Amino acid sequence: MTVPSSRPSETVGDLDQARAALRARQGSGARYESANAPADTLALARLGTAYFARKLNELNDADLALPSARPGWSRARVAAAVALQAREIAQAVEDANGLESEDRAETDLAALALAETLPPRALRNLEAHADVHLAVVWRDLEDAGWDGQVTLAEGVRPTRDTPRLRALAVWGGALALGNGGRLCDVPEELRDVVAKQD
Repeated sequence: MTVPSSRPSETVGDLDQARAALRARQGSGARYESANAPADTLALARLGTAYFARKLNELNDADLALPSARPGWSRARVAAAVALQAREIAQAVEDANGLESEDRAETDLAALALAETLPPRALRNLEAHADVHLAVVWRDLEDAGWDGQVTLAEGVRPTRDTPRLRALAVWGGALALGNGGRLCDVPEELRDVVAKQD
C-alpha cells in the first residue's frame, strides 16, 4: 500500500513561483543578489561565516589570547585575519566597480598585527562588521560586476572567485580557532583544500 506524501513534490516552477511570491510580499524596497551571482559558492561562504561566528562566540574573551591550532597564531590573530579578508574583498569589489574611495581601511600584515591586539569586544565587532560589509557589497553587485576582476594582495582574481576565497577562509578559520571545529563539518567540495591549510 502506498502512503500518500503529506507534502507535494516541488518542481523548479514551484520554487520560482514561491520566490516570486516572497518578493511580492517583501515589496519594492527589498534588494536581491544579481541573477549572475555564483549562488552555490555564496551559499558556502554564508554557511562558513555562520559556522565561524558560532565557534568564535563559543570562546570567552580570555580564550582569544590563547594559541590557535594554526602554528604561531593566537586565536585573536585568526579572528583578525578572517575579518580583514572580508574587508579586503569588499573594498576590492567596490574599487573594481567604480566605488573607489581614499578612505580605505588597511588589510596588510601591519593591519593584522594591530587588529590582533584589539580588545576582545572590538575584535568581535570588527569581524561582524566586516562580514556585513562584504555581504552587502556582494548583494548590491550587478550582473556585469560578477564577470569582472578584483585586485587582492595575492593578485588579480575574477570577482566570481571571491565567494570561494571567503568560504575557504571562514571554514579554515573556524577549524584554526581550535575549539571543536571539525573537518567533517566543512562542505565536501572545500574539505580537501581546508585540510591542507596551515
